[in-house]
Amino acid sequence: MTNGSIPILHLHIDPSSGVPIYLQIIEQVTYLIAIRVLRPHDELPSVRALAGQYLINPNTVARAYRELEQGGLIYKKRGMGTYVAERKVTLGRKERFEIVRKLLDKALVQAVELGLSPAEMRQVFRERLAKFDEESRRRRERSDDG
Repeated sequence: MTNGSIPILHLHIDPSSGVPIYLQIIEQVTYLIAIRVLRPHDELPSVRALAGQYLINPNTVARAYRELEQGGLIYKKRGMGTYVAERKVTLGRKERFEIVRKLLDKALVQAVELGLSPAEMRQVFRERLAKFDEESRRRRERSDDG
């Protein structure tokens, strides 16, 4: 998550989504911690650096960091930076479903923009699901052999 000594955080900020930007930051950082892309004691970008990276108001980033810190997900070392806390983050069933729904919504919007019909979208989904199932089965077989 760093580029030399400057931490980089890869987020998708969508000002037109209707979700406040500070909440988008909170959701995405929480998700990155939950899936262990961000690990305990990883350094996060400074407020100024993150605001500059995404061309957003530093107060927005500061609010997100403040709420993440209050939630025990990150901590600050005075004069040193902001870091991921050791607290384990788990996503409940509801949160996992919501993440998948959002991803599917984005894919469906793109499919509509590409002119796919609902029947074509279902076909693509079934094909991808079948491929995923087959790959999962192969991985399980390989791990059973090892």
